[in-house]
Amino acid sequence: MKQTSDQEAGREPDKTGGRNIFHFIRKHWILLIVAVIIIVIIAAMIIAPISAKRKADKQARDLSQRPQPVTAVVTKKAALDVYLRALGTVIPTNTVTVKSQVSGQLMSLHFQEGQMVKKGDLLAEIDPRPFQVQLMQAEGQLARDEELLKNAEADLVRYKLLLAQDSISILQVTTQESLVKQYKGVIQTDKGQVANARLQLTYARIVAPLSGRVGLRQVDPGNMILTSDAGGIVVITQLQPVTVVFSVPQDNLPLVLKRLHAGENPPVFAYDQEGKILLASGKLMAVDNQIDTATGTVKLKAMFENRDNTLFPNQFVNIRLKVDTLTDATVMSTAAVQRGSIGTFAYIVREDKTVAVKAIKLGPTEGDTVAVIEGLTPGEMVVTVGGDKLREGSKVEIMTPESKNAPDQAIKKNNGRTQKK
Repeated sequence: MKQTSDQEAGREPDKTGGRNIFHFIRKHWILLIVAVIIIVIIAAMIIAPISAKRKADKQARDLSQRPQPVTAVVTKKAALDVYLRALGTVIPTNTVTVKSQVSGQLMSLHFQEGQMVKKGDLLAEIDPRPFQVQLMQAEGQLARDEELLKNAEADLVRYKLLLAQDSISILQVTTQESLVKQYKGVIQTDKGQVANARLQLTYARIVAPLSGRVGLRQVDPGNMILTSDAGGIVVITQLQPVTVVFSVPQDNLPLVLKRLHAGENPPVFAYDQEGKILLASGKLMAVDNQIDTATGTVKLKAMFENRDNTLFPNQFVNIRLKVDTLTDATVMSTAAVQRGSIGTFAYIVREDKTVAVKAIKLGPTEGDTVAVIEGLTPGEMVVTVGGDKLREGSKVEIMTPESKNAPDQAIKKNNGRTQKK
């Protein structure tokens, strides 16, 4: 009614409200755009996590339903050797410091440092002239006293004839007999002095007391050496055979003593520091007579022939002592062993290509093989690679070397086709 009256009065309708709205938009268009952007960002922040979670859940469901690629091996029954491992030190069978038994000037050395020598080889010479002079003096004294003895014995024969003729008294005969005995004693002394002089002359030539390797010389030719010198001339170590001393825990001592009391010498193997290269093979020879209370270990000694001189004195080696052999043991790869809250277990692959968790009890380990005392039987398939992504009932796909190389073979085949084109 109002609009009609206005039209009747010849006036136009009021458009102030519309102009105000357009004016506000033109004036505050930047604020409106910012507000719209903020709303869009907030919506995206709310919607994106929900969408990502749904996508992750879907991927997880897909992965749980998709078979996991794994590598598996079959447990088997085999004989497994039981070894004790220890760190040992190579000890020479004999170590001798060669010293001079007489004092004198060292004239010459007849060995090269580090060479192998045999028992009786000449090592050094000391000036022999003083000992030769002593020998000459002793021999001269012996010759003089022997002549005196001959003269005394001849006089004793004459005195006995005269006594038979009653020309002299028996006292003279008795005195002459005593004199003969004195000369015989002097001759024995002289012979001892001659032997001693010859022995001293022999000591002027120093020979090797045993076969082995000589070390660095401790004195040079031209020096005066004494019998009291502590360092001696050189040190010889016997390396063939050679011994290795090592320690094992006292809990393993019954296994070792059982073999020794049975008259056996368990085999011992010496490896390098990394435990990969076999250096020598030997036999256990002796067990120490007491346990070290500080470490709870007992020392053992093994003997090695060491014909190729691979073992060197004071060398550290890894020792493996064979103490037993498990016959018909269930064995598998150590890679199949898993550990978790339930203890030690393994994933068993069923016939339907799903896995089951089985608790196991392990026995001795040798290299990459471990004996299973409880939990598994020969012929079961256990997962060795890929077990970190599995759980009870997971589906698996057994990977073989052929399936692993299939992608590479396909790539090579496609590359060949491309080159032909």
